[in-house]
Amino acid sequence: MQELTAFQRDLLYVIADLDRPYGLGIKRELESYYGSDVNHGRLYPNLDELVEEDYLQKEALDDRTNAYRLTDAGRDLIDRRRDWEDDKLDGETSTASTEDGENIAATQ
Repeated sequence: MQELTAFQRDLLYVIADLDRPYGLGIKRELESYYGSDVNHGRLYPNLDELVEEDYLQKEALDDRTNAYRLTDAGRDLIDRRRDWEDDKLDGETSTASTEDGENIAATQ
């Protein structure tokens, strides 16, 4: 997933979560997460690139609306990313304080 932008990665995660992902629904979900508007000029070219890379499949719902779904390659990409994240978080450290207020790193 290192070849994708963070925005493209977020697109894959949102599409994986939605029951019937289509352009406007994906846009709304991202706007809710980001807390700001997502420009159409950013959304659709990135969706098209993910289709070209075979991470998404696009199909027409009607004359104006396309639906998207993860391909096997897209699902595999998410699974590998989550495995990598889990591996990195297994060694997560947190900061604890001693009685005199000194911060120490503790491995969880």
